[in-house]
Amino acid sequence: MLKTWSIFKREVASYFLSPIAYVMGAVFLLLSGYFFSIILMATRSAGLQGTFGNMAVTFMFVAPALTMRLLAEEKKLGTDELLLTSPVSITSIVVGKYLASVLTYLVFLAATLVYVAVLRHYGNPDMGPIYSGYLGMSLLGASCLAAGTFASALTENQMVAGVVGFGILLLFWILGWVSAAVPGPVGHAISMLSILKHFDDFQKGIMDLSHIIFYLSFIFVFLFLAVRTIDSRRWSA
Repeated sequence: MLKTWSIFKREVASYFLSPIAYVMGAVFLLLSGYFFSIILMATRSAGLQGTFGNMAVTFMFVAPALTMRLLAEEKKLGTDELLLTSPVSITSIVVGKYLASVLTYLVFLAATLVYVAVLRHYGNPDMGPIYSGYLGMSLLGASCLAAGTFASALTENQMVAGVVGFGILLLFWILGWVSAAVPGPVGHAISMLSILKHFDDFQKGIMDLSHIIFYLSFIFVFLFLAVRTIDSRRWSA
């Protein structure tokens, strides 16, 4: 745990001492603010349901950029050999780096609480869907970052890692459309693998345990794959 904590602190400092966190944060917040303003003016409704949906799609583009350097950079610089031969476990390395990206994302997400303050100042919003929406955004974002972490473990090229990460997220987005093309239980089962489909209920104020389990399982699977990918590199070296 202490070793994971050390790696986590180092990665958090790395994020905020480099332009990446500020650039990606600015992109995410500018687009989120734009969607919030447009939807609010168009609907005159004191809610964030539409804003959450657009924020979720926006972060699917931002997440690969946040994670593409996490493990790919170590391999490119050759410092991965030091990590692989150090007493720190691969799991601690991956989890520490991943949690740093999650914290960075949560800082971005916390900045959007200003939207809630605006709604409460000028209206009387139903806070239930807002609370569940933020929980859904946290789980969705953490899932996107887990997939990006796995993509970063696959290559030493950060741009390739970013593209692969986006490709994975795009795949798990469009799986939600399968039910329209493949009717029946098979199509429904495949569509339930979509990371955005599980987010829909959170926007509506519904916190279904099955959705939470899905996201936690998604995170576990991709972090496990990242660990196994790096571990295979150790044995092939």
